[in-house]
Amino acid sequence: MAIEYRLGTLEECAQIVQCIDEFEQKESIESLSYRLKNKQHLIQIAVENGQLLGFKIGYELDKGTFYSWLGGVLAMARNKGIAQKLLEHQEAWVKKNHYLQLKVKSRNQFPNMLCLLIKNGYIIENYEKMPNVLESRIHFVKQLS
Repeated sequence: MAIEYRLGTLEECAQIVQCIDEFEQKESIESLSYRLKNKQHLIQIAVENGQLLGFKIGYELDKGTFYSWLGGVLAMARNKGIAQKLLEHQEAWVKKNHYLQLKVKSRNQFPNMLCLLIKNGYIIENYEKMPNVLESRIHFVKQLS
């Protein structure tokens, strides 16, 4: 059966977060909903045969800017193009909703994410240096036309 991409819930995202080792801070339904409170947002899920595989959450920063905040794919489901598809679906939704740009942050410790963003036309606009260079944050932006 093919992987299904659909709108998801915070409950589903919280379930996936618990299973991804890279997330040091295990977001809860409460922490996720607090961040999205009173903001236009998009929650996407990737599912195969009823098994949650990945998610992507984003929200409006301002009328022209959408922020791709949090996402991940289970280790056993990586290298299947799931992150790419979630990114593509998010970009299509963002364009359809008339945002002018997408912003996202990642860290040096996630080279696969950095490569995915660069491959998809995101450019570096800022860098937050941290004492541990792996935790330094790289800010990306992509202008949408």
